[in-house]
Amino acid sequence: MPPSDLPIDMSDPRIRDYIALIRLQVLTPLSFLVNIVAVIVCGLVIKPTIGDLSKIHPNPLTPQSSMIGTFVVILYVTQIGYCLLLVLARKVETKNTLVKGVGISFVIANWLMAMWAVAWSFQLWLVSTILLGLMIISLSYANIVLLIYHTPTTRRPLDIILIHLPARLITLGWSWPYGDPTRYGDYQLEGLAVVLPVNILALVAVILRHDVVWCFGAAWINAAIWSARPKAAPVFITTVVFTVVLPLALVAATVFSHLRNRKRGVIALPPDEEVHPRV
Repeated sequence: MPPSDLPIDMSDPRIRDYIALIRLQVLTPLSFLVNIVAVIVCGLVIKPTIGDLSKIHPNPLTPQSSMIGTFVVILYVTQIGYCLLLVLARKVETKNTLVKGVGISFVIANWLMAMWAVAWSFQLWLVSTILLGLMIISLSYANIVLLIYHTPTTRRPLDIILIHLPARLITLGWSWPYGDPTRYGDYQLEGLAVVLPVNILALVAVILRHDVVWCFGAAWINAAIWSARPKAAPVFITTVVFTVVLPLALVAATVFSHLRNRKRGVIALPPDEEVHPRV
């Protein structure tokens, strides 16, 4: 049936947003379910597992398994909350963030993550790299839109936890063969080319937007990377530095903003006029 024959006015933006929300309510949980099943099967059932392959083929960005595992669990928990928020959201601002901010990006990223897990398990390195790159594009687009047009606010804490938090993970890497510890310096410049721009972007977001989610998410990923040893010096130094700098920048930016707002709020009174005695 063509849209013109439907008994509703599809030209009404409210109707289009409502249909888009319903579409997300169906597609997002489905894509998340496919994602988590694929990761569980490839991470626990198929041998070698995703973790085993990371140890066999380490790279300059290989993270510490337990830390990245904790991070992934947090992401999955927040995605469950995100799916619930799609159904339970009542505020117009939250619905706009879901439909126009994140949109279909999470759905695409979940499917790409599931396909990446399969490709990685079958050691299809080129395919897995392409899928990971596409996932980065999808998540980067969502992050840019969220930061520019749907800035997180403490007035809607659930939006921060369930929308902005899951949209902050970006990972990319190269590998060298069979875990040879003498090869840990391979691709160190490529690794630096990944971690440095991402951390600079995170630093800009922290300073300009006071983005707590991005700050602690990026710091956690940095810590997960440098804690997995051995690590090439450029990657190790960069991740350690930004692990410290990001929280400090958040505190400094918050304090500076608070002091500036207080200064603007002070009303400058004119100086008292001197009273000259009349002659």
